[in-house]
Amino acid sequence: MNTFTLLFLAALVLSTGTRLWLAWRHVRHIQGHRNRVPEPFASQIDLAAHQKAADYTSAKASLNAFGIVVEVALLLILTLGGGFAALERWSQVWFGEGLAGGVAFIAAVLVLASAVELPLNVYRVFGIETRFGFNKMTPGMFFADLAKQTGLAAVIGLPLILGVLWMMGQLGTLWWLWVWFAWMAFTLLTLAVYPTFIAPLFNKFSPMQDGDLKQRIEALLLKCGFKSQGLFVMDGSRRSSHGNAYFTGFGKAKRIVFFDTLLTRLEPTEIEAVLAHELGHFKMKHVVRRMAWTFAMSLAFLWVLGQLRDAAWFYEGLGVSAPGSDAMALVLFFMVMPVFTFMTRPLLAMYSRKHEFEADAYAARYTPARDLVHALVKLYKDNASTLTPDPLHSAFYDSHPPAAIRIRRLEALAGQHG
Repeated sequence: MNTFTLLFLAALVLSTGTRLWLAWRHVRHIQGHRNRVPEPFASQIDLAAHQKAADYTSAKASLNAFGIVVEVALLLILTLGGGFAALERWSQVWFGEGLAGGVAFIAAVLVLASAVELPLNVYRVFGIETRFGFNKMTPGMFFADLAKQTGLAAVIGLPLILGVLWMMGQLGTLWWLWVWFAWMAFTLLTLAVYPTFIAPLFNKFSPMQDGDLKQRIEALLLKCGFKSQGLFVMDGSRRSSHGNAYFTGFGKAKRIVFFDTLLTRLEPTEIEAVLAHELGHFKMKHVVRRMAWTFAMSLAFLWVLGQLRDAAWFYEGLGVSAPGSDAMALVLFFMVMPVFTFMTRPLLAMYSRKHEFEADAYAARYTPARDLVHALVKLYKDNASTLTPDPLHSAFYDSHPPAAIRIRRLEALAGQHG
């Protein structure tokens, strides 16, 4: 057992222990506040709805904790247990030691990880989501989606993996820089084609019908100086009763999408406020900043992988004989990296929550802040979002501010604006 093995195990114990402890804290905190609706929401959310949200969130957190145990067990089996080495030998026997064998090995790892996760996803959809009245999917629809996702991953992912392995083998010591360029191009291309070619494989998108709501939205877009390729309504109710709205696409391909469930629950003024919040993300360049941050981090990670690629201690410390193949280097690095980076999550979550506050402030400049408050409270209630998350768990995991803090800031903005 070399030094890196000990370092890996120590990081795994720390990250796993922290994740399980946070899940336990989260459930305990939510259940401890289950029998009383927080004061800012008491007039709009009844106790039954609050308790439903508490039980729904606790059920999801408990399942996630079980998933953590399964995930860690699989990682240990594949690394120190020799699973990766066995899968690579199998792929080389059937496909050779070249590019085909490398692609087959990575594909085998991904298929195995997906197969282990599948029972958890089935229980999440047909157990938890069904029990709390959100699921609208049939087993046939679920597995049809799974087949589409698998086929799409094969059509898009396998050529990408092949290209990465080729660059690692043919482009010298700076291969990681060329892979980074290719990854950026692939990401931007995916963002551009997703609205028109990928998303319609799973949902139906219909142009928003003319009427008061469409006129309101178009007036808001004009006032904010935002151009899109259209307003669309998605048949989200086919799969779930959760409501949402989002922007998709990149550059001139941007479009605004509303779940049909959202349109049936919110008033036009509230929908307008939700849209103003989303516009805030674009107008304040949050999307561009996050993409730049993602690209910068991917460059740093690829550089680190470039240094580890020929390090015997890296492979041997994770249960693989050195020197390892390029495919093995990729799999080991990206499977093990989250173990060492988990403790940085609060920084990323804090950055995301900062953007949410800024988008709320932007929305309050173009629509009444209380309209956004009313919309958010309805969405918290309809989606059974907990109003009392554990603060420490929220600091690690929540990309959006806790409900009470967010509403309090919006109420202050409402006072400032009028």
